[in-house]
Amino acid sequence: MTDNGASSVGPLVTGSEIARLAGVTRAAVSNWRRRYDDFPAPAGGAANSPVYALAEVQEWLDRQRKGQEVTPEVELWQAMRAVYGEQMVAGMAEVAGALARRNWKSLPEDVAPRVQALARTETPVELVHGLTERFMDSARRAGSDQVTPQRVVQAVCHFAPRLPPRATVFDPACGIGVLLLSVASEAGMRCRGQEVDADSARFAQLRAGTLGRSDVHIVTGDSLRADGWPDLKADLVVCDPPAGVTEWGREELLLDARWELGTPSKAEGELAWLQHAYAHTVPGGQVVMVMPASVAYRKAGRRIRAELVRRGIVRQVVALPPGTATSHALPVHLWCLRRPENAKNAEANDTVRMVDLTGNSPEADLDPRPDQVVEVPPIELLDDVVDLTPGSHLRSRHRDYPGEYTALRAELDGQIRRLAVLLPQLVPGEGPGSLDGATTSVADLARAGLVAYEDAEPVSASEQLDTDYLQGFLRSSANARRATSASGTYRIDVKGARIPRMGIDEQRRYGSAFRALSAFEEGMRRVDELSRQLAEIARDGLGTGALAPEE
Repeated sequence: MTDNGASSVGPLVTGSEIARLAGVTRAAVSNWRRRYDDFPAPAGGAANSPVYALAEVQEWLDRQRKGQEVTPEVELWQAMRAVYGEQMVAGMAEVAGALARRNWKSLPEDVAPRVQALARTETPVELVHGLTERFMDSARRAGSDQVTPQRVVQAVCHFAPRLPPRATVFDPACGIGVLLLSVASEAGMRCRGQEVDADSARFAQLRAGTLGRSDVHIVTGDSLRADGWPDLKADLVVCDPPAGVTEWGREELLLDARWELGTPSKAEGELAWLQHAYAHTVPGGQVVMVMPASVAYRKAGRRIRAELVRRGIVRQVVALPPGTATSHALPVHLWCLRRPENAKNAEANDTVRMVDLTGNSPEADLDPRPDQVVEVPPIELLDDVVDLTPGSHLRSRHRDYPGEYTALRAELDGQIRRLAVLLPQLVPGEGPGSLDGATTSVADLARAGLVAYEDAEPVSASEQLDTDYLQGFLRSSANARRATSASGTYRIDVKGARIPRMGIDEQRRYGSAFRALSAFEEGMRRVDELSRQLAEIARDGLGTGALAPEE
């Protein structure tokens, strides 16, 4: 639950939290907002992610008795799940088709009466929209990539360019049409799409029909292998392509004219989709692609990324917050491209705008703060990697190199001074092997109740045994030899290890030395890490001009 202490209306809740309170899906809450005039007004939040006063929501739920009964929408969804199972898109297409024809006889007997009853109180647009939202919600909770997540859709809409009224918008992997119809939401825009799954393509077309969008045309087929719109040139192409697919048809498409920026490798299917989208733009046309973060830096795609930068095609890369796309473990990126008006005179002096929103909540506003944006000259991107990851460029621009360098150097100096103090004072002993005579095994100590195990580490369980003495001898070379296998691999065999027999005062003397050595080793590791960080900051600072050598 979201609790905003500064609010005068008390705790606030999101639409998802209302759904959990009522025991329904988020799609049902969206339906309530549209259908009931007395549903509580938003108490804050953004337009696409409002929040509500918890007290008002609870009062409304009590008044409506929501959550205490199964709604007709939920009954329909449950009936469809029982009939269609994993083929819910096919089921939604059948329902949308029946609504368009006002013919319920084509529907299964458990589904038809529920659709007919809802059609008396809801318009086809509301009913199909409710099914779409419910399907998207179930896909989100399952972490499925079957449909573009709503937050990704909102991000693409936010960063997409403004379009003229009669613009052409194309989505070559349109799924059920959510992204395409959201970006081109105004009637009159020419929408074209292609989808390899026939049920999804059919539902997208029917959904557009319920909206009265006669300007929307979706075809079925594999866009890369069998382009259904070979002559189409669009003002804007949007796409959330299949991620991580290696069997995208590279062998049969090696000589394809679409690869004007370079032939993608088998592992770079996303860059094949990107070039397919770019090939369908008019001069001055734009592309907004949803891309996995790894495409920005993978070695196999370097040449294509370099061409995008060199020709002035890539204009902006946006790293979205983690959790924006539930099917991706890492943050996803939006790549914004623009075809130059004159291919022979690309705008070479342009910069590439890098936007890093990875530190934000997925629910936060998509407008970046000044410290989350940097304009990078193309020459700085054209190195051995051609890394288009926004965060790597923002860190170099917004880091306080002088402050970090000074602070780390002071810490390194302090660590080195402490190391000399940590190293124990040692004097000559009685010679190698002098402690091998009277020894005992750790297994015997454990059986006697003198040793216990904490996270597999043996520790003293008695005043007769010092833990530092015990662990110090376990890490000595004698026990390391006993623990090394015939293959040469190192494996600590604690129970088979042996330690010298000593009185407790002598144990503590040795234990103190072992403890000091452990602290010394830890200090050395910190010195090593500080040295690496200092060298990196110094090199980057000198390279960017943030640091300079003393005269």
